[in-house]
Amino acid sequence: MIQQGTIVHLAQGQYRLAEALGGSAYGLVWRADAPGGSVALKLVNTAQMARAPSELRHHWIDAARAEAAFLSRLAPWDGRHIVRLLDSGSVDGLPAMALELLDGDLATHLKVLRASGRAPGAAQALDWLAQVNQALAKVHAAGFRYLDLKPGNLLLERRSGNLKLADFGTCRALCEAPTHAYAGTASWQAPEQFFPQARGDYLSDPRSDYFALGALLYWLVCGRLLRYGAACARAYAAHGREGAALLRRAHGGIPPTLLPDEAAGFARAFGPGRAQADALLRALLAPTPAGRPAHALQVSRMLDSVRAAMAHTSLARAA
Repeated sequence: MIQQGTIVHLAQGQYRLAEALGGSAYGLVWRADAPGGSVALKLVNTAQMARAPSELRHHWIDAARAEAAFLSRLAPWDGRHIVRLLDSGSVDGLPAMALELLDGDLATHLKVLRASGRAPGAAQALDWLAQVNQALAKVHAAGFRYLDLKPGNLLLERRSGNLKLADFGTCRALCEAPTHAYAGTASWQAPEQFFPQARGDYLSDPRSDYFALGALLYWLVCGRLLRYGAACARAYAAHGREGAALLRRAHGGIPPTLLPDEAAGFARAFGPGRAQADALLRALLAPTPAGRPAHALQVSRMLDSVRAAMAHTSLARAA
């Protein structure tokens, strides 16, 4: 039985479980102590496994193995904005990973900041978005689409202020599109992720991750979900995958991904860079993949355009 004090043996060492940190549908994360320092130890949730149908159990195991395989392929210099894999192996025949221990997720960090009146400004939001864009670029270059970008999957290193992308269990190989498997979190999903095609499959690609990047940018700046994302989350919570069809019927199609008052409130936060910021958000949140940026370099250029507009006016005022 896995509990506090249990010693876990992996390929390169042993780790004593010290404190449960949280988990997901199929994973449990512990702070574990080792001779070289503390790590985040990720194990398959055996209690959930025991209750799940056989097909889902195999899916969870495959997801954990795929996550370890993806992280193990990254060279040391590739891990700047992706959580670093330190060790891997198996526990009771199930995949297990030792990951670098960071200081909590972005959702929790922002909740504390906002409660104390210290919400980050537009410049910080742009910096964080650039870091996440770099992480997604590495995922896409490795041949995957991430499909579950959200604040809870972004870990913060407080000393540097950097974000690192974590939890790769929902990654899908680019060669596997389309797929009948639903993946991700409804409140952050692109329309093609939440609303299936007529055949019942989901035709996502790397540009689906850029939609979530836009939803993240809006949340960072405005402090709340897009109303589109909130509607999808409510529909899924009430009706599961059938919620997509009900929401589509209620709106006579897919609901608008960005409403006029949302766009206006977002743009105001950028002052002289409002036009460039508005263009960036609208491109990321385009209803169809064809309207979104094609690659990370295009996103980076648009981010630079926003920064340049904000900096130009600041310099002019100083002069």
